[in-house]
Amino acid sequence: MDFVKDMLGKAKSLQKQLVLPEGTEPRTIKAARIITDDNLASNVILIGKKSEIQKTADQEGISLEGLDLIDPSSSDNLDAYANEYYELRKHKGMTPDQAKIDMASPLRWGAMMVRLGDADAMVAGAEHTTADVLRAGLAIIGTVPGLKTASSCFVMQTASPEWGVDGAMIFSDCAVVPDPNAEQLAEIALSAAQSCREFLNADPAVAMLSFSTKGSGGDHPNVLKVKEAFEIVKARDPALKIDGELQADAALVPSVTDKKSPGSPIKGITNTLVFPDLGAGNIGYKLVQRLGKAEAFGPFLQGFAKPISDLSRGASVEDIVVTSAVTLARAK
Repeated sequence: MDFVKDMLGKAKSLQKQLVLPEGTEPRTIKAARIITDDNLASNVILIGKKSEIQKTADQEGISLEGLDLIDPSSSDNLDAYANEYYELRKHKGMTPDQAKIDMASPLRWGAMMVRLGDADAMVAGAEHTTADVLRAGLAIIGTVPGLKTASSCFVMQTASPEWGVDGAMIFSDCAVVPDPNAEQLAEIALSAAQSCREFLNADPAVAMLSFSTKGSGGDHPNVLKVKEAFEIVKARDPALKIDGELQADAALVPSVTDKKSPGSPIKGITNTLVFPDLGAGNIGYKLVQRLGKAEAFGPFLQGFAKPISDLSRGASVEDIVVTSAVTLARAK
């Protein structure tokens, strides 16, 4: 499986609209040029003061031809967007005047474009923190109906085709929720299963990981949390192939699965690993990446009602292009 090639192809075939709120940022402008020239989106929208976007583009020697530039402060949509934001946040004490001020924020503007269908996907984070991107997404786009938890996943591409789907697996959550409770962990598992469908084009087979397998770790709170989360998932999606709580070897090696969890529905087909907390997830993906020489794509946000992605502030132009393609590929 070639994850990047698949996502680029899917984005090109779907021809959706992408908004990049950090429109004055040099790497973002360069990525927007590539995305447009490679026909990965039907339209690429840069948010910011047009004079500043143009100035940066001139400094970098980049043509803005074919790109849409939007300055929230002078847009004809400002009043409509501000009113929508006020309606969303008035229960939190938002006022109409403050809503208009807040909607001048490029992140909020981009999220509102996605909410209202004026764009299909948003990618940000080259200048803003993950917390900033999450706040805008949660306040305006919201989570999938029935879910309260936004989280993340990595697509891990190994050189060994026997793992996951031709060597590719979903690891979740490795970047967003530090210490999920049982309900949050269950929702992370449900979101990771959906990410498996979207990214790997496969039926998910989910393992909820722990230092314990089927009670071997006793009644430690961390074990009980995973067991409770597993039961919540089974109640909410009885058809999902999932097992837990499982140690990593029981999740991945069929002979060990037979010994530790006889009759497991994921024996030999596990393609999605759900970690009990952010510490385990972050350490886990980096060990596989470095020691296993796997490629790690992400983190990709999951659980949002519409496609939104966060970038590392150290992201390269190529990182922005690939993340944009992945995000556009999720825009159905």
